Amino acid sequence: MDKSTLLRYKGYLETSTLLKTIGLSGIDQIKLGSESDLIGDEFEFKNQRLGKLVEEFVFCQLQQQASVKWIVENLQIQKERKTIGELDALYFQGDKPIHLEVVYKFYLYDSLNTYNEPLAYWIGPNRKDSLCYKLEKLKIKQFPLLFNNETTNQLLKYNIDTAGVSQKLCFKAQLFLPYNNPEINIEPLNENCICGFYISFNAISTFKTLQFYIPQKLDWLVICHNDVFWEDYETAKIKIQEEIEDKRSPLVWLKYSETKFVKCFITFW
Repeated sequence: MDKSTLLRYKGYLETSTLLKTIGLSGIDQIKLGSESDLIGDEFEFKNQRLGKLVEEFVFCQLQQQASVKWIVENLQIQKERKTIGELDALYFQGDKPIHLEVVYKFYLYDSLNTYNEPLAYWIGPNRKDSLCYKLEKLKIKQFPLLFNNETTNQLLKYNIDTAGVSQKLCFKAQLFLPYNNPEINIEPLNENCICGFYISFNAISTFKTLQFYIPQKLDWLVICHNDVFWEDYETAKIKIQEEIEDKRSPLVWLKYSETKFVKCFITFW
């Protein structure tokens, strides 16, 4: 495994499970270890989309367990030659068939709007995604897909009876709080998911004395470290502004000292 992939894998391993005391009705969360020695050098990860790369990491971890017998991953369910959905993974844990869905998200605590539902405050950095939307999609579309007639028929070739399948969820996330309000109570979510803060581009001068690193999307997984090419405020600001003008909120690393680094989203909103 090359160095960049190893750093992404370690970042994934150290990302906590988002749902602490809540979940989906009847859906358990899987428990995976956080030890990087669960994986060998012989594994190669080729996905260049963050969500799919995380799926590969999860599947690889599971396949290292002696009790796991792999069945299939990314199984597309077809109806009249059209894809109506996809099952992330099917495997046996012992003699029990498991349907697993994998989620890895970056959510910011919305400071612009007020909501009645605490979970509604968590939105994607570009305001196009939300935790509530994802939970609803899992509940009404992704998990029920297992019991669709087309799914039942497709699983016959694997000798799987959907009535006997247990469903599980792997939902990891990195959470970011407003820069000027770090004391927000995020219950019922896992406080260990808090990875940094965010600030509007309009206030970016707050960090004019710091150094910046702008990671590519796959490296959003990576834990901040010093072995990168740091840029000064003016240089980084020009690059960040290009993203902001395209209505994208980039993730940056801020360097306070040789030992203190913080992840920060710079938002266009």
